[in-house]
Amino acid sequence: MNDLFFKFIEKLASIDNTALFAASIFPYAIFLFCLYKIKSINIFVKTGFSLTVLFVFITIIISIFTLNYYDKTLVEIDFLHGLAESFLTLSDFVILFGFIKMLNSLEVNNS
Repeated sequence: MNDLFFKFIEKLASIDNTALFAASIFPYAIFLFCLYKIKSINIFVKTGFSLTVLFVFITIIISIFTLNYYDKTLVEIDFLHGLAESFLTLSDFVILFGFIKMLNSLEVNNS
């Protein structure tokens, strides 16, 4: 069983996921489109999920920079990888802040 599992994991690791990564923008764009139609979701949540697209864009730009300038991948250059990941952290905090505001604005009905 373990041998079969490790062979499966090795097979997954050998697959180039670039096309899957590029194609994932379409379902996420549909998600954002539907999210912005919901009136009960506040602007912070919507902005936070939109900032995730900015994170992806910044990560791509910094990845290209590290390949051209350092001849290494982004994960090999710690300070640039941290800079790129900080945009994901920013979007996560905006989403969290939006959900906290939504929860605080709910009316509590005690019976």
